[in-house]
Amino acid sequence: MKNSTRKITLAVSIALCTSGLAVAASGAAVPIKAKVAQVLLENAYAETVKSGELQSPWMGADIAPIGKITMPRLGVSEIILNAGSVEAMRAGPTLVPGSADIGAPGTSVIAAHRDTHFAFLKDVQVGDIFQVAGRDGVMMPYRVTSMKVVHADRFTVETGMTQNELALSTCYPFGSVRGGKQRYVVRAVLDASQMADIGPAVIG
Repeated sequence: MKNSTRKITLAVSIALCTSGLAVAASGAAVPIKAKVAQVLLENAYAETVKSGELQSPWMGADIAPIGKITMPRLGVSEIILNAGSVEAMRAGPTLVPGSADIGAPGTSVIAAHRDTHFAFLKDVQVGDIFQVAGRDGVMMPYRVTSMKVVHADRFTVETGMTQNELALSTCYPFGSVRGGKQRYVVRAVLDASQMADIGPAVIG
């Protein structure tokens, strides 16, 4: 029986692209703030894993860390957030509303800025392994299966899936400060054969 497909609204990615002009105006300030935010988010995520309750990374924040994604080959380590707000997009990768929870059956769609947290996507290759954890802190290996440029309005994911997948989305082309509808999407699938190599490791 074939799985049906449905559109996931990449509202986060739309905000991501249109904010490019602001990024250009602020120069290096955005990348520096992004790195500082990740340190605070790392601490909040460790507390989330330990307590089982979402933790605010700083006073007045409307975001909370719900996962972590790493890629040792490229030296990448990013905290994943639970909200599609402007604050969330400035701070780190965000789980797009309507997509599967991290580690759950289905496709977890994660979006981030092309000039900060997801700038490394341009260097990802088919066969690379992401290590991804959800709220429980258990690291799971995902193998990259494809990279593709898509139109945001035509982006779809399958429903009724038993397989766990990731779709990492950022604006395209890289290096541009113009808004637009093109997205660079890296897809990866859970690779059980790699579990012995990384754990499953528990963060916290």
